[in-house]
Amino acid sequence: MHAPRIVLFVLLPLLAAPLLAQPANDDCANATNLCAQQPVAGNNGGAANSIPAFCQPGGNSVWYHFTTNTLGGAVTVAISGIQCPNVPTMSNGLSAVILSGDGSCTPASFSTVSPCETDSVAFTATTTGVLTPSTEYWIMVSGATYGSLSTAECPFTISVSGPGVDVVNVDFDAGPDQRIPEGGSAQLNATGGTGYVWTPNSGLSGDHVPDPIARPSGTTVYTVTTQINGCTYTDTVTVEVVRLINPVNTFTPNGDGINDVWDLPGLRDYPQAEVEIYDRWGQRVFHSIGYKEPFDGAGLPTATYYWYIRVNDLKGSSDPYTGYVTIVR
Repeated sequence: MHAPRIVLFVLLPLLAAPLLAQPANDDCANATNLCAQQPVAGNNGGAANSIPAFCQPGGNSVWYHFTTNTLGGAVTVAISGIQCPNVPTMSNGLSAVILSGDGSCTPASFSTVSPCETDSVAFTATTTGVLTPSTEYWIMVSGATYGSLSTAECPFTISVSGPGVDVVNVDFDAGPDQRIPEGGSAQLNATGGTGYVWTPNSGLSGDHVPDPIARPSGTTVYTVTTQINGCTYTDTVTVEVVRLINPVNTFTPNGDGINDVWDLPGLRDYPQAEVEIYDRWGQRVFHSIGYKEPFDGAGLPTATYYWYIRVNDLKGSSDPYTGYVTIVR
């Protein structure tokens, strides 16, 4: 007699096709803000835009907007990284067009300011004329159809650039690069934007002001960040620190015409430079403002002496240079 067999029936749920969430920016009123030279990931999958696509035939549209700079000019929108799903009944291309409007987001309020461009890999749409300065414009990205295929729904990357929208060095600038003596300081001066953050903040008199004083110990690239039209932008300025003088540490005042004086060619451009030399006991043996008459060690024995030089100019005084020099007779 055989034991009874128990048969288990497992009911597996039917696998439903994945549903794409409706993107918030398929409504013109919720258009995604684009910042110059800052690519943004997008996806028109599940879009249920209420305004017909300006590039026909098409659909599943999503919206973007940007604001031109204070100069205006041509603008280019780049669509790249298109990754359409491999669905037999679905197209694999997107379209894009740049639009002007009054902000009401009604179909009649828009006019095209670029040709409608379409592709399945990467493409650009460029304005046909100069855009008005400090003005908001819109971009509609739609799924394209080829023949009888359904509208493409694809992830992609979008970016905006060009002389009409670029901000850094137009409406925002960290200021010119500067060259200062070792121990000196530089006045930085960022312009444009709202609020500033400087990094690194070491050697700065402040890191949330447009014009901090920088006293770096070595050559430093400072980055400043600000906000313009809802976008964050950064720019850089380099403060190069140079050693203005590199004195030799030995001279031989023996009257042979070779190396008879302590030559400091780096001070020729600084007539207000102060030079002091001391012996080992701290007695000052030489002092001058400017360096028209070089130190010749007259009356001093062979020994090592210690010097202190402050480079002064119209901008003020630098930290002192210090070192030693040996007289060899």
